[in-house]
Amino acid sequence: MLPESLRHRRPLEGVRVLDLTRLLPGPFASLVLADLGATVDKLEDPFPGDYLRQMPPSVDGQGAAWQALNRDKRSLVIDLKSPEGAETLRRIVPRYDVLIEGFRPGVLDRLGVGHAALRALHPGLIVCAITGYGQDGPLAKRAGHDLNYLARAGVLGVTGPADEPPAVSGAQMADVAGGALWAVVAILAALQERARTGVGCVADIAMSEGAVPLATFALASLFAGERPRPRGDNVLDGGIAAYATYLTADRKAVALGALEPKFWTAFATAVGLDPTLDALVPGSHQPALKASVAAVIAGRTRAEWEAFSRTHDCCLEPVLEPHELPADAQHQHRGVFFETEGFGGGPMLAFRTPVGPGADEAHTPPRAAGADTREILREAGIDDARIDALAASGAIGT
Repeated sequence: MLPESLRHRRPLEGVRVLDLTRLLPGPFASLVLADLGATVDKLEDPFPGDYLRQMPPSVDGQGAAWQALNRDKRSLVIDLKSPEGAETLRRIVPRYDVLIEGFRPGVLDRLGVGHAALRALHPGLIVCAITGYGQDGPLAKRAGHDLNYLARAGVLGVTGPADEPPAVSGAQMADVAGGALWAVVAILAALQERARTGVGCVADIAMSEGAVPLATFALASLFAGERPRPRGDNVLDGGIAAYATYLTADRKAVALGALEPKFWTAFATAVGLDPTLDALVPGSHQPALKASVAAVIAGRTRAEWEAFSRTHDCCLEPVLEPHELPADAQHQHRGVFFETEGFGGGPMLAFRTPVGPGADEAHTPPRAAGADTREILREAGIDDARIDALAASGAIGT
C-alpha cells in the first residue's frame, strides 16, 4: 500500500476523470485512479449501460463485480449516438483532465467525438484508449476478450501441459495486467508530462501487447536465439517437480515454488526425499520426481502442510479458493478485504487496491445509472431548462 502520508493525502486529488468504459479493464483502471484521490465520473449509455450491472452474482439487483469496480465514482448517462448526447459530451469534456474509453477504433469518430475532435476542444485532455489490439494494425477493429489477447500475447502458448490444449486462466490477466495497469501507468506519466508542457495526449493501450511481458521468462529462449522447449517442459510452466502444484490428502492443493537450491534442499530433506538438484532442471527425469513429490504431498492434509511451511522455509503455500481469502491471516493483517456500503445501502465486502485506502476511510457506494447526471451537467454550466430538454429527448438519463 502507499506510505501512510501519501495514502491520506490522496496524491491525485483535484484530477478529474471521465470513464466511458464497461466491463473490467477500464473500470479497474479508473478505480485505481479513484483510490489515488481522483474524481471519477462514469458515463454509460441509456441501454444496456455497463454489462457488468446485469452479470450475476448480484447484490440488491446489481452485479457484485460491477459494485466492486465502481465504488467511489459518480454516474451519468448520455446517449452518445444522438446528436444532442454527443454535443453534451463536447460541452462537459473541457472540465476533465483524463478521458478513458474502450471502444473499437473509429467508433467515437463516427459519433463526432473522436480523439482529435475532443482534444481540439481541450488540448490539455489526456485520452486513454484501452483496446484489444490497439488503434492501428490488421487486427485493430477485431473483437476479442481476455482469452484472445492472452493467445496473441504468447501467454497461453506457455500455459498447461504439452499434450493438452493450453489451459484457460481463471483470472483475467490481459484485462488487468495487460490493460488496466498499463493504462494507469500511461495516465500518470501523461499527467506529469502535461504539468511541464500543458499539452495532453492520446495513450494507446493494447491489451494483447500489454500482456506480452507476462511471458518474459518464456520469451528468454527467443531473445537468446534458441528454440524454446515444449509447453509444460520449462522451469516456470510446470516442467520441474520443485515448481508445481500438488493435491493434498484432503483433495485440496498446495503450490511448491522451491526454485532456488536452498529451498528445494530444505523441502526435500524435511520430507525425506533425495535433495538432488536435478529437481530444478527440466528433462526426462522429471515425471518420476514429480510422482515422488506428489506421493509425499498426498500423505498430509493442506492444513498440515500449512503448519509444515511455518517451520520450513521452502516456498510452500496453500492454494486458496476465493471464498477462503477474507479469513486468511495475511490478507486480514494487510486489510485486503473490508466491509463497505453496497448499492442497496447494506454492508458488502470489497477489496482494497494496493495503492488505495481500505476500511479506515469512507467510501461512496456504487451509484444508480444516471444518479449524478444533473449535478455533473450543472457543473459544466448547463442550465436546468436545457437538462430537462435533454432528458425529455432521451439524450441523457437522470
